Amino acid sequence: MMGLAVVPGDAAERVLAAQLRSADHVALLRQAMNLFGLLFLWQVFGDHRSVPGLIVWSAALVLSMAVGAILRRRRNGAAASATDLRVHGFTGLLHGLVWAACMMTLSSGHGAAQLVAHWTLISCIMVCGAISYAATPLAATGFLLPCIVGLGALFDPRDQTPLLALATSYALSLLVGCFLYARTFARQHSASVQLEEKSEVVSLLLREYEHGASDWLWQTDPARRLSGVSPRLAEMLGRTPAEVEGVLLVQLLAGNAWESGLFPTELHALADHLKRRESFSNIVLPVELEGDVRWWELSASPRYDEGGAFLGFRGVGSDITEQKESAERIAQLARFDPLTGLPNRTHLRDVLDQAMGGGGAAAGAGRGGCAFLMIDLDRFKAVNDTLGHQIGDKLLTQVARRLRHICSGAEFCGRIGGDEFAVVIPQLGDNHGVDRLAARIINGLSAPYQVDEHTLYVGASVGSAVSPQDGHESEALIRSADLALYRAKGDGGGVHCAYEPQLHAQAEERRQLELALRDALEKNQLHVLFQPVVEAQAGIVVGFEALVRWTHPDMGPISPAKFIPVAEEARLIGPIGEWVLRTACKEAACWPDGVRIAVNVSAEQLVHPSFVGAVVSALAQSGLEARRLELEVTESVFVNADTGALKILDQLRGLGVRLSLDDFGTGYSSLGYLSRTRFDTIKIDRSFVVGAANNRAESLAIIRAVVTLADSLGMATTAEGVETEAELAMVRGLGCRKVQGFYFGRPMPAADAAALFPGHQVRARA
Repeated sequence: MMGLAVVPGDAAERVLAAQLRSADHVALLRQAMNLFGLLFLWQVFGDHRSVPGLIVWSAALVLSMAVGAILRRRRNGAAASATDLRVHGFTGLLHGLVWAACMMTLSSGHGAAQLVAHWTLISCIMVCGAISYAATPLAATGFLLPCIVGLGALFDPRDQTPLLALATSYALSLLVGCFLYARTFARQHSASVQLEEKSEVVSLLLREYEHGASDWLWQTDPARRLSGVSPRLAEMLGRTPAEVEGVLLVQLLAGNAWESGLFPTELHALADHLKRRESFSNIVLPVELEGDVRWWELSASPRYDEGGAFLGFRGVGSDITEQKESAERIAQLARFDPLTGLPNRTHLRDVLDQAMGGGGAAAGAGRGGCAFLMIDLDRFKAVNDTLGHQIGDKLLTQVARRLRHICSGAEFCGRIGGDEFAVVIPQLGDNHGVDRLAARIINGLSAPYQVDEHTLYVGASVGSAVSPQDGHESEALIRSADLALYRAKGDGGGVHCAYEPQLHAQAEERRQLELALRDALEKNQLHVLFQPVVEAQAGIVVGFEALVRWTHPDMGPISPAKFIPVAEEARLIGPIGEWVLRTACKEAACWPDGVRIAVNVSAEQLVHPSFVGAVVSALAQSGLEARRLELEVTESVFVNADTGALKILDQLRGLGVRLSLDDFGTGYSSLGYLSRTRFDTIKIDRSFVVGAANNRAESLAIIRAVVTLADSLGMATTAEGVETEAELAMVRGLGCRKVQGFYFGRPMPAADAAALFPGHQVRARA
């Protein structure tokens, strides 16, 4: 047989295939040499008796080639099998019969030359052909026939030598073929043993895999029904292998949904793969087991037999419920705030991006865009600082609960971070909707909170921006809302401010001002002025208040009301305050012994650990006595700072430094402030002085109360902003001990302040 296409499937088949390929090639060579031999006898020796053999042999060659071609097409590339051996055996038998018939026609009339030619040619042909002829009993029979004919020549009266020579050559070829066949059989047996050992090891590994792992093996028949159900798979289903055997895979996975036909999308995808007979991997789908939903991951490939027939699918499955739940928890943490359960900044941004994606088109169609509201809690830091972060966290959870209740419609609320929240209105009809929602948020979040045994009051400030007019992209809209919120906080809090285009200009102005202020601090563009503080009854200058001023080379004088807030936001108030403290102490050291210097201290300075050291250093370098330095703090120290500020105030009093409570009554005043720290002076804000001068009863009552309180606690009172003689007479009559204001002098340079003391004690003139 010629040209067999062999595809080995295992070790034994590979050995057999190698032998069959050799047999194919040798068979082709043998048949060609047989034809050549017959033609040689006919042409060289003129043996016309070879003509019938030549015709029969040609017919045998064509027949064997046809049989081989037919069987090769039927196998369609399958692995080598017994069919190949049968074909070779049939061909060998046919060859033997033809040669036996040819031998019977030979005679002794050609002499020794014909004998040598026959023996040499036929021996070579048969030795080569033995490799394939000896493969089967049929081929062996083909070898034996010429031998029997040759042995029968012993009893034939004709010339026996050529026949015996041919018989001998066939006998030798048979012996060689048997030896080769025995060796091939031994190799095949060895390969089969190795294959059985490997199969046993693989089976053992698979059993261990299913027993020890969370995965399992599964397979289906051509009808997509489970077959050969593994114990592990049956255990996962809560059934026995017999109960699951033969059940449709899709029906088993669908569970109760099989009757309704409402399958999940993942199950439809699996069914499509099974229907198209294509491999699939890592398909994750929900499976209902005893009322619980589990998540399975399946992978499989189709199987085919040697003839190309579809056998079903074989694959592996695993229960990934825990991994999926863990991934969902991670996704939850990535998109939701763990404290309040509200969507976090990332989730809010995604929702806003989606709203902006449809908002622009909607706006263009006249249906309005979307809106973004930023919310900041007022006075929340005081809760954290005074009651601790645990109470603050509980307060935030209540705030989130109220905000979720307020935004129960189409609004989407979340927490940005800290005490900042935000709301996305995906589809906005008109701007009045934003105003109404902002009002509900402020009112709802400003109501009292009960946290443990504490009743807490915090407010809310809201800034809003609307697309597309306030921003065509999410980042721009958030920036606009942030600027509006900054404006609301600057207006005192508890209000809603919508974005206005000039807010961007103001923000840019603040940024430029911050850069210029940093440059001014490095280039010493700041300077200190001193405003007199006068004894109210005698009119004697008893001290000065140091006030920082800034004159920019290009912008000119810049108001403290403008650059001080910028310095606080940019965290520059600390270095500026320390520079003012050193400068003021240095100038005050040149004044008479009884004149004090007052320096304003921000809350940020007071909570800094190095502030006490800075005060000690300023006093030491200037030589100023501690009793002549008075530090002024506002009520914000108590509202926004923790108990560390109180400790620093106590340390400063221990050094002998005097303390003054500035702007008392204008902020969140509480008599508890005066009980926490011993102050030397209480300063009454100018707003009360103006009100009292206009005979406003509440202002008069406040000043009288503050003076009475200060006298009872052994503290002095200073009335700020006295600008007229009538105001001076009024504060004197109310009992204020010291006065400060333009009536006695505007802030002046250090040289002018020193000029007031030629004789140490100087009476101030209006």
